[in-house]
Amino acid sequence: MDWIILIIAGFFETAFAFCLGKVKETTGTTSLYWFIGFLICLTASMSLLVKAIKTLPIGTAYAVWTGIGAVGTVIIGIVVFKEPTNFWRIFFIITLISSIIGLKFLSN
Repeated sequence: MDWIILIIAGFFETAFAFCLGKVKETTGTTSLYWFIGFLICLTASMSLLVKAIKTLPIGTAYAVWTGIGAVGTVIIGIVVFKEPTNFWRIFFIITLISSIIGLKFLSN
């Protein structure tokens, strides 16, 4: 169950990065709403991470959490914010995903 909580925390990390990207793109009240979304996602992500590390090793949990956030943020950057993509970018995303899966399987 704590692995599921950790994965959800990683998705919230991706969501708060997405909100930051939208804050950058918008102005006025819209920007404020995205910033509030950022704060909500940040709080949810950190709270779930704290819950997950009660039983998971901190090093593994933190690496998985940041890895999910990094991969998710890169994918959102490519899909939503039209950031450039090339072979090496995709290669390293796959490498990062493989590392996250490896850490999960090697943890106790």
